[in-house]
Amino acid sequence: MMKTRCAWVNKDQLYIDYHDNEWGKPTKDDKTLFEFLVLESFQAGLSWYTILKKREAFKEAFDNFDVKKVANYNENIINKLLENEGIIRHRGKIVAAINNAKLFIAIQKEFGSFSNFIWNYVNNEPIENNWDSIKDVPATTIISDQIAKDLKKRGFKFFGSTTIYAYMQAVGMVNDHTNDCFCK
Repeated sequence: MMKTRCAWVNKDQLYIDYHDNEWGKPTKDDKTLFEFLVLESFQAGLSWYTILKKREAFKEAFDNFDVKKVANYNENIINKLLENEGIIRHRGKIVAAINNAKLFIAIQKEFGSFSNFIWNYVNNEPIENNWDSIKDVPATTIISDQIAKDLKKRGFKFFGSTTIYAYMQAVGMVNDHTNDCFCK
């Protein structure tokens, strides 16, 4: 018997696995939170499926999303990343990832972990939404607006409210699986 999934999932096994095993599942692990911070910032203006197909290449290119290593990238590494055909070769997004890594570390120092900082916006509990259709799912919320504003004030790049809301969905801060989805 086939499982009913959210309507945005295509038939590609990569997408199915991501939907079934990661999307909307709460994670408070800083390494995973940083990975999605990088991936979501590169996704801006592109499809998430494009990023998923390149995820392993991103993982390799960005030192397994080791935030301390990424924060110390220099111009030589930026140039190597710009030549890496496995990832999105956008100088602004690469430089933003390095900038954001430095700011991620600053937040870890200030709050004890990035998880403590980001999950505080939802009182450390996922928001459980009840959507009948993907048409009902918002692109932004008051909370994503606030997080985007706060991150911008801290100096983060490529993190508007829409990107933040997608990030919140990815790391399980909100559960936007539709009511007919088996993951609900």
